[in-house]
Amino acid sequence: MSVVVEMTVPAESFTLSHALTARPDVTVEAERVASHSPEWALPFLWASGSELDAFYDAMKDDPTIDTVGVIEEAGEEVLYKVEWSDEVLDLITVMIDQHAIILEATAQAADWRLRIRFAKHEQVSSFRDHFAEQGRQFEVTNLHQPTTPRQREFGLTPEQRDALVTALETGYFEVPRDSSIKELGDELGISSNAVSQRLRRGSTNLIRNSLVIDTDEGPETED
Repeated sequence: MSVVVEMTVPAESFTLSHALTARPDVTVEAERVASHSPEWALPFLWASGSELDAFYDAMKDDPTIDTVGVIEEAGEEVLYKVEWSDEVLDLITVMIDQHAIILEATAQAADWRLRIRFAKHEQVSSFRDHFAEQGRQFEVTNLHQPTTPRQREFGLTPEQRDALVTALETGYFEVPRDSSIKELGDELGISSNAVSQRLRRGSTNLIRNSLVIDTDEGPETED
């Protein structure tokens, strides 16, 4: 049975340390692409927060990025196309060689939060030992073996499910609404932008995996 590991990784041990430190208020989410090629493991990054123009400039100066460009702007979110430096590509290659599949990757300030799937439990220890020898730090915050069939999960991340359920319980979906985005953010301990993002992507996953079961598109992930 596969194992899913949730971990926190300092940006200096992964990527975007300069840009994330320069704009600690910005939240970054990697859009997952189904590919075994390091170049296409994390090619697209969504960013939300204030002063995204300044964050874009910081990304251009980040040594872990070769090139970056804006390919989409959606409200208070921006989607970037990134070409990583050789150092990052080598790191992703090693992760793939260690049988790690990145399910989710989000970052804010100085830390990345990763969800990684391994086919076997023993591969987790091998992964941990390998990166400890390289001096790369990370902290495992959760480790579990999924037991719920994927379709019954509706493709939701725990954070998306929590946001949707909280919105329902606080009357956000009522007409008129009994709560606002800001109040939801206060309840969940996240920004209004992050709440809006979780609700939108969570709703997309819920509809896609409950009403349109046969779709080939993957889930929209979240922090």
